[in-house]
Amino acid sequence: MPSHLTVEELIQEAKCLPEPDQKRLVHALLMQPEQGQHEITELRGLGKEIWQNQDAQEYVDQERAAWED
Repeated sequence: MPSHLTVEELIQEAKCLPEPDQKRLVHALLMQPEQGQHEITELRGLGKEIWQNQDAQEYVDQERAAWED
C-alpha cells in the first residue's frame, strides 16, 4: 500500500480488509481525540498542592456542616 493515499483511496483499501480489521480501524479512528482535546488522565495530580495539608475527613465534615446551615 502506498504511503500517501487520498481519503477516497483509503476508503477503498479499507473495504478490502476483513470485517474484524475494518471494525478495529473504525474504532481506532473514532477513539482519536480531536485537536485541542485532552485525555481525562492528563488531569491526574493537577492541583494536588491545594489539598496537601488538608485532612480528607475534616474537609468532608466541614462541607457537611455547611450544608446544614
